Amino acid sequence: MVTAVHSFGARLRTIRRAAGALKLGGKTRLYLPMTLRTRSDAKAKGNAPRKAYDRSAVMRAVKSRDTAPERAVRAMLRNIAQGYRLHRADLPGKPDIVYGPRKLAIFVHGCFWHGHDCPRGARMPKANADYWRAKIARNRARDEKTLAAYAAIGWRVLVVHECELKAPVALQARLAAAVGR
Repeated sequence: MVTAVHSFGARLRTIRRAAGALKLGGKTRLYLPMTLRTRSDAKAKGNAPRKAYDRSAVMRAVKSRDTAPERAVRAMLRNIAQGYRLHRADLPGKPDIVYGPRKLAIFVHGCFWHGHDCPRGARMPKANADYWRAKIARNRARDEKTLAAYAAIGWRVLVVHECELKAPVALQARLAAAVGR
Protein backbone atom coordinates (compact mmCIF):
# COMPACT_ATOMS: atom_id res chain seq x y z
CA MET A 1 0.00 0.00 0.00
CA VAL A 2 1.35 3.44 -0.88
CA THR A 3 1.09 6.12 1.79
CA ALA A 4 1.00 9.80 1.03
CA VAL A 5 3.96 11.88 2.14
CA HIS A 6 2.83 15.14 3.69
CA SER A 7 4.90 18.27 3.43
CA PHE A 8 6.01 20.21 6.46
CA GLY A 9 3.46 22.91 5.65
CA ALA A 10 0.61 20.39 5.65
CA ARG A 11 1.68 19.04 9.03
CA LEU A 12 1.96 22.56 10.41
CA ARG A 13 -1.56 23.40 9.21
CA THR A 14 -2.86 20.24 10.88
CA ILE A 15 -1.19 21.20 14.15
CA ARG A 16 -2.59 24.73 13.94
CA ARG A 17 -6.09 23.37 13.38
CA ALA A 18 -5.79 20.93 16.29
CA ALA A 19 -4.07 23.21 18.78
CA GLY A 20 -5.18 26.65 17.77
CA ALA A 21 -3.10 29.61 16.70
CA LEU A 22 -2.58 32.87 18.51
CA LYS A 23 -1.65 36.10 16.72
CA LEU A 24 0.90 38.11 18.69
CA GLY A 25 2.66 41.11 17.22
CA GLY A 26 1.94 40.10 13.63
CA LYS A 27 3.43 36.63 14.12
CA THR A 28 1.42 33.47 14.55
CA ARG A 29 2.36 31.57 17.70
CA LEU A 30 1.15 28.04 18.32
CA TYR A 31 -0.15 27.15 21.70
CA LEU A 32 -1.16 23.76 22.97
CA PRO A 33 -3.92 24.12 25.53
CA MET A 34 -3.37 22.41 28.85
CA THR A 35 -6.34 21.96 31.11
CA LEU A 36 -8.77 24.68 30.09
CA ARG A 37 -11.41 26.18 32.29
CA THR A 38 -13.97 28.89 31.78
CA ARG A 39 -14.52 31.94 33.91
CA SER A 40 -17.93 32.00 35.53
CA ASP A 41 -17.86 35.79 35.85
CA ALA A 42 -17.63 36.09 32.05
CA LYS A 43 -20.85 34.11 31.76
CA ALA A 44 -22.54 36.34 34.32
CA LYS A 45 -21.77 39.44 32.27
CA GLY A 46 -23.19 37.83 29.15
CA ASN A 47 -19.81 37.65 27.43
CA ALA A 48 -18.53 34.50 25.82
CA PRO A 49 -16.56 32.42 28.35
CA ARG A 50 -12.83 33.08 28.20
CA LYS A 51 -10.48 30.11 28.18
CA ALA A 52 -7.56 30.36 30.61
CA TYR A 53 -4.70 28.10 31.56
CA ASP A 54 -5.10 26.12 34.73
CA ARG A 55 -2.31 27.22 37.09
CA SER A 56 -2.01 23.73 38.58
CA ALA A 57 -1.36 22.23 35.16
CA VAL A 58 1.33 24.82 34.47
CA MET A 59 3.05 24.15 37.81
CA ARG A 60 2.91 20.39 37.28
CA ALA A 61 4.86 20.88 34.07
CA VAL A 62 7.85 22.40 35.94
CA LYS A 63 10.48 19.69 36.10
CA SER A 64 12.74 19.01 39.06
CA ARG A 65 15.33 16.86 37.29
CA ASP A 66 16.96 16.74 33.87
CA THR A 67 16.26 20.43 33.29
CA ALA A 68 18.01 22.29 30.47
CA PRO A 69 20.48 24.08 32.82
CA GLU A 70 21.28 20.78 34.52
CA ARG A 71 21.93 19.06 31.19
CA ALA A 72 24.19 21.93 30.13
CA VAL A 73 26.27 21.62 33.33
CA ARG A 74 26.52 17.85 32.85
CA ALA A 75 27.77 18.37 29.28
CA MET A 76 30.51 20.64 30.63
CA LEU A 77 31.40 18.12 33.33
CA ARG A 78 31.72 15.30 30.79
CA ASN A 79 34.60 17.22 29.22
CA ILE A 80 36.25 17.87 32.60
CA ALA A 81 35.81 14.63 34.54
CA GLN A 82 33.42 11.77 34.04
CA GLY A 83 32.19 9.43 36.71
CA TYR A 84 29.49 11.45 38.38
CA ARG A 85 26.18 10.13 39.70
CA LEU A 86 22.82 11.82 39.39
CA HIS A 87 20.25 12.59 42.09
CA ARG A 88 21.61 10.47 44.93
CA ALA A 89 18.75 10.10 47.38
CA ASP A 90 21.02 9.08 50.27
CA LEU A 91 22.54 12.58 50.47
CA PRO A 92 20.85 15.66 51.96
CA GLY A 93 18.79 17.61 49.44
CA LYS A 94 19.21 14.98 46.71
CA PRO A 95 21.93 16.85 44.74
CA ASP A 96 21.72 17.06 40.96
CA ILE A 97 25.29 15.82 40.36
CA VAL A 98 27.54 13.92 42.77
CA TYR A 99 31.22 12.98 42.62
CA GLY A 100 31.25 10.43 45.45
CA PRO A 101 34.99 9.69 45.80
CA ARG A 102 35.76 13.43 45.68
CA LYS A 103 32.98 14.20 48.21
CA LEU A 104 31.54 16.89 45.94
CA ALA A 105 27.85 17.63 45.51
CA ILE A 106 26.71 19.98 42.74
CA PHE A 107 23.33 21.68 42.81
CA VAL A 108 21.98 23.38 39.68
CA HIS A 109 19.48 26.00 40.84
CA GLY A 110 16.95 27.99 38.88
CA CYS A 111 17.45 31.69 39.63
CA PHE A 112 13.75 32.39 40.21
CA TRP A 113 12.99 29.37 42.38
CA HIS A 114 15.98 29.85 44.67
CA GLY A 115 15.88 33.66 44.92
CA HIS A 116 19.25 34.35 43.29
CA ASP A 117 20.35 37.99 43.29
CA CYS A 118 20.47 38.27 39.48
CA PRO A 119 17.78 40.20 37.53
CA ARG A 120 15.75 37.06 36.85
CA GLY A 121 15.89 35.82 40.43
CA ALA A 122 15.10 39.21 41.93
CA ARG A 123 11.93 39.64 39.86
CA MET A 124 8.85 38.78 41.88
CA PRO A 125 5.49 37.90 40.35
CA LYS A 126 2.85 40.56 40.77
CA ALA A 127 0.01 38.07 41.15
CA ASN A 128 -0.20 36.45 44.58
CA ALA A 129 3.01 38.20 45.68
CA ASP A 130 2.75 37.20 49.35
CA TYR A 131 2.59 33.51 48.47
CA TRP A 132 5.61 33.72 46.15
CA ARG A 133 7.68 35.75 48.63
CA ALA A 134 7.04 33.12 51.32
CA LYS A 135 7.64 30.22 48.90
CA ILE A 136 11.03 31.54 47.76
CA ALA A 137 11.99 32.35 51.37
CA ARG A 138 11.23 28.72 52.31
CA ASN A 139 13.33 27.50 49.38
CA ARG A 140 16.28 29.67 50.48
CA ALA A 141 15.96 28.47 54.09
CA ARG A 142 15.92 24.86 52.87
CA ASP A 143 19.02 25.53 50.74
CA GLU A 144 20.91 26.96 53.74
CA LYS A 145 19.90 23.96 55.87
CA THR A 146 21.13 21.58 53.13
CA LEU A 147 24.48 23.37 52.83
CA ALA A 148 24.94 23.16 56.62
CA ALA A 149 24.23 19.42 56.49
CA TYR A 150 27.00 18.94 53.91
CA ALA A 151 29.45 20.94 56.02
CA ALA A 152 28.60 18.68 58.97
CA ILE A 153 29.42 15.49 57.04
CA GLY A 154 32.58 16.94 55.46
CA TRP A 155 31.45 17.26 51.84
CA ARG A 156 32.11 20.14 49.48
CA VAL A 157 29.15 21.78 47.75
CA LEU A 158 29.03 23.75 44.52
CA VAL A 159 25.87 25.69 43.68
CA VAL A 160 25.45 26.67 40.03
CA HIS A 161 22.67 29.11 39.17
CA GLU A 162 21.16 29.06 35.70
CA CYS A 163 22.31 32.63 34.96
CA GLU A 164 25.93 31.45 35.22
CA LEU A 165 25.42 29.46 32.01
CA LYS A 166 25.53 32.76 30.12
CA ALA A 167 29.31 32.82 30.72
CA PRO A 168 30.29 29.22 29.86
CA VAL A 169 34.07 29.78 29.96
CA ALA A 170 33.97 31.13 33.51
CA LEU A 171 31.60 28.37 34.61
CA GLN A 172 33.77 25.68 33.06
CA ALA A 173 36.82 27.05 34.92
CA ARG A 174 34.83 27.06 38.16
CA LEU A 175 33.67 23.48 37.61
CA ALA A 176 37.22 22.33 36.79
CA ALA A 177 38.56 23.96 39.96
CA ALA A 178 35.83 22.33 42.06
CA VAL A 179 36.34 18.89 40.55
CA GLY A 180 40.10 19.22 40.99
CA ARG A 181 41.31 19.07 37.39
